[in-house]
Amino acid sequence: MDVLRERHRTIRTAGAELAVFEYGLDPSPGAPTMVLLHGYPDDHRVFHPVLRELAATHHLVAFDTRNAGRSRTLDGAGFSLAELVDDAFAVLAAIDAPGGVRLIGHDWGSIQGWAVIQDERADGLILDYTSISGPDLRHFARWLRSRFTRPGSVHQGVGQVLRSWYVGAFQLPVLPEIFWKHIMTRRYEFAARRNVGSDPIRGLALYRANMFTAAGPPRRRRITIPVHVIVPLKDPFLSPHLVDGLEDWVEDLTVTSVPGGHWWVASRPRAFAELLDPALRNQDDGA
Repeated sequence: MDVLRERHRTIRTAGAELAVFEYGLDPSPGAPTMVLLHGYPDDHRVFHPVLRELAATHHLVAFDTRNAGRSRTLDGAGFSLAELVDDAFAVLAAIDAPGGVRLIGHDWGSIQGWAVIQDERADGLILDYTSISGPDLRHFARWLRSRFTRPGSVHQGVGQVLRSWYVGAFQLPVLPEIFWKHIMTRRYEFAARRNVGSDPIRGLALYRANMFTAAGPPRRRRITIPVHVIVPLKDPFLSPHLVDGLEDWVEDLTVTSVPGGHWWVASRPRAFAELLDPALRNQDDGA
C-alpha cells in the first residue's frame, strides 16, 4: 500500500485545537483544493483510502473535528453545529487554496458540509459540494414530516425512524458509553481495520448537542453551487429517498446511487475517487 506524504499542523479556533492534515500536490491556482470532512465515529483517517487515489493529482486537506482523533476541545467549548461550522471556516481560512475549495463530507461531516455551503462565508470560496450519507438537518426534518402527511409515503417515514433508532439511544446517560467501551469499539475497529480509541465516546456529544434540543440548525438558504449527492443504496442508517425534494432548493443537483453501505467511501476508494474526479476514470479506460 502506498504511503501518503502527510503534512500536519494544528489550527486553534475559538473552542478547539484542530489537527489538520494535507496530502498530495502543493496548492496552485490551477488545482482546486479538496477539503474532506469526516463523520462519526471516525476521524480523518476514514479518507486515507481515497486520498491515496487522489494524491498524485490533487491538493488534499482533511482534519479531525473537535470531538475526534488528534484534535482537542478547549475548556467551555460546545459541540453545536454552528460551532463545528465555525471550525470548518477556520480551517478554510488557514489553508492555502488559491484555486478555490471543493468540499466533500461523509456522515456527520456531510451534515456539517450542508451547513457550511449555506453560510455566507462560503460565497466565492467553495466551488462545489459532494455529500455522502449525511443530510441537511432542516431538509431531513421537513422530509420526515412530509412522509407522514402523504398516505403513500408513510412507510418511508416509518422506515427512516427505524433506521435512526440510535439517535434516541445516544441521548441516554451512561449506557451508550458503556456500550461503546465494552462491546462496539472492538467490533468497529475490526471492521474499520484501524484503532478508533475514544472517538466513539467523544463523538456522542454531537448527538446530544444537536438532536432533540431547542437550538436548531443554521437557517436554510438556496444553494447555487453544484452539489453531488452520493447515495449508498445499502446504507442501514439513511433512506435513499431522503434526496426527494432537494431539487426545490439546490439549483444544480446531481444524485448518484452506488451499490454499497454507509462506509462505501472507505471500502470502494477507487470508485469514490472517480466520482470526485471523472478524469481518473478516463485514465483507466486509456490504460
